[in-house]
Amino acid sequence: MDPDIKKVLVTGAAGFIGFHLSRKLLENNIAVVGLDNLNPYYDPELKKARLDQLTPQPAFLHVNLDLSDRDGMTELFTAHSFDAVVNLAAQAGVRYSLINPHSYVDTNIVGFVNLLEGCRHSGVKHFVFASSSSVYGANTRMPFSVHHNVDHPVSLYAASKKSNELMAHTYANLFGLAATGLRFFTVYGPWGRPDMALFLFTKAILEDRPIDVFNHGKMVRDFTYIDDIVEGVYRVIHHRPEPNTAWNGDDPDPATSYCPYRIYNIGNNQKVDLMRYIEVLEECLGKKAEKNFLPMQPGDVPATYANVDDLVRDVGFKPDTPIEEGIKNFVAWYREYYKVLD
Repeated sequence: MDPDIKKVLVTGAAGFIGFHLSRKLLENNIAVVGLDNLNPYYDPELKKARLDQLTPQPAFLHVNLDLSDRDGMTELFTAHSFDAVVNLAAQAGVRYSLINPHSYVDTNIVGFVNLLEGCRHSGVKHFVFASSSSVYGANTRMPFSVHHNVDHPVSLYAASKKSNELMAHTYANLFGLAATGLRFFTVYGPWGRPDMALFLFTKAILEDRPIDVFNHGKMVRDFTYIDDIVEGVYRVIHHRPEPNTAWNGDDPDPATSYCPYRIYNIGNNQKVDLMRYIEVLEECLGKKAEKNFLPMQPGDVPATYANVDDLVRDVGFKPDTPIEEGIKNFVAWYREYYKVLD
C-alpha cells in the first residue's frame, strides 16, 4: 500500500459506505476528516449512530458541511492537507430523483465541482469518487463492462453520476489530477441505508407488513456486500491511475484515458434473482414475506451484472461474499440495533 497516504478526506462519512470506509482507514492508521451534513434524506439518527462509532478515535475529525457550500469547501481545503479525497457524499436514490431533482444538482454537480476545485488547488494526489451501476442505464449487454459506452441514463441520478465521470476526466486532462471513478453495484450489509430494498424488506417482514416487489419480481441484481466494496475502495485509493499509452481517440476506451483517469466496476460478479434474495432473507428472519407485486418503477432497470476484470487485474481483489452470508450479517445487525428479538 502507498505509504504516502496518511490523511484522507472522506465525504459522506456518516453514510453507509463512508462510515465503513472511514473505519477501515482508521484501522490502518490513516487519519480521516469525515465530511457529512447529516441531511434528513433518511433518519439522521442512524447517521449519528454511525458517527458515534468514529468520533472517539483521535485520528477522526467530523466536519458538518454541505458540499455545495463553496466558501466552506475552500476553507476546508485551506485548513487541511489531504493525500487523497474519497467522495461518497451524494444525493442517492433513483426514485427520489423524480420527486426532488434539484437536490441532485446541488450535491452531485455543484458539490462535485467544489471538490474538484479543492483537489486542484491543494495538490491532492488522488481523487476517488463514487459513481454507480445506474450509469449503464438502457444498456442490456451483460455483464456490464467499464469499456462499454454509457450514454443513455434513465434517471437524473444516473445522469448526475455520469456527469461526475466526465467532470473528473476534464480535471485529469487539464490539471493532471489523478482521478478514479467507482461504479458500485447494489451495496448491502450492516449499517445499511433505510431506503434500500434489504432494509425496507426486513422492517416490513418483522412488522408483519407486505413488501413491495417491483417488476413483479422479475429483477436481477449484482448484490455486493459492504466489506467487499470497502476493500475495493481501500485498494483503489492506494493505486493511482496512470495514463494509458495505448489509448486511441479513433477508438476511445471509456474506462481509461491518455491522462491519469480510470473507471472500475465494484460488484460481486454474480447475477441474483430478486426473488432468491427475498427467499434468503425469509430464511434468515425465520418468517415468510407477504408480497405486493408491482410494475417496474420509472427510472429503474430490470437487471445489473458487473464485469470486474479490470479491478481484479489492477488491485488484485475480487468481491465474492455470497448473499447467504451477507444477508445473515445484516439481519443480525438489524436485530441488535433496533432491539428486535427472535
